[in-house]
Formats: sequence, structure tokens, C-alpha cells
Amino acid sequence: MFPWNMFPFNKDMKDSMSKMKPDQIENFVQDLMGKVMPGNMRGMMNPQEMFTGSQSSPPQQQTTGILNSTAFETHDFVFVRIPIKNDEWVRQLRIYHTSNQLIVEHIPQPEDKHTITLPAIVKKKGASANYKDSMLEVKIPKNVDMQFSQIDVTEII
Repeated sequence: MFPWNMFPFNKDMKDSMSKMKPDQIENFVQDLMGKVMPGNMRGMMNPQEMFTGSQSSPPQQQTTGILNSTAFETHDFVFVRIPIKNDEWVRQLRIYHTSNQLIVEHIPQPEDKHTITLPAIVKKKGASANYKDSMLEVKIPKNVDMQFSQIDVTEII
């Protein structure tokens, strides 16, 4: 259960918070998080990193690996663009995907295998790949999985 009694939610909270300096607020929040987090989780993350990560917006695209690929998502699709240096690579490459990864094999060498993490969960069917102007573009439809399960509430008298 969450320790709600540790938070200073009262009438004077707004006044006391408005009088605090930014570094005092940061120390207050870090102290509070240290009390709320279980002891076994404290070593897993640095509180400084936790708060700095939330201040910056996540990048819309990610560049990965030796292939210099770029993966990004739109409302309906996930796109992966891979620059192809040699036209012969297009004939020898093999592309596979799972629900969250794209696997590219046989480029640049026949024994090479590259795994690209996709920015969203994708469907099993409907993927396509196009090659034009030394750029391979893989287009995979996103899987919008909004499965809801209703839970009946029984009244105990």
C-alpha cells in the first residue's frame, strides 16, 4: 500500500512550497522518493537520472548500429530506413520481424545479423519493403492492442 501519510497535503502546503527555492524543492522530492522507494530498489536507479529523464522529451527517431538505420513511428505505421551502400546487398539480404524487433541478415557480410528495436509494437502481417535511391524502407503496421477485460464487482453485505 502506498504511504499517503508521508505527503504533506494540507492547507499550508501551497504556501510552504511557493517559498521554497528550486534546490530545496529538489532535495525535498529526493528525500521523499528515498522514503517511498523500497530498500531493494534504491540501488537500481539513480534519483538524479530519474528526474533528468523526465525533463527532456523522448526522441522521435532512433539511430542504431553498424547499418546506420533509423526507426520511427507515425500514427499507423513503424518505419525503418536503412541506407544501402551496395546495390548487390538488396539481392542478398533477408528481413524478418517480431512484434518489437526488425532482424536484417546477410549484409554487409553473409554471416552478419543485425537486430533493430522498433519504437512500437507491430502487427504480424502487412509489412512491406521498398528500395529506392540507395535507401531501403521497411513499413510495418502498428498493432493497437486495446484489449479490455471487464471485472465484475460483487457487493458483500
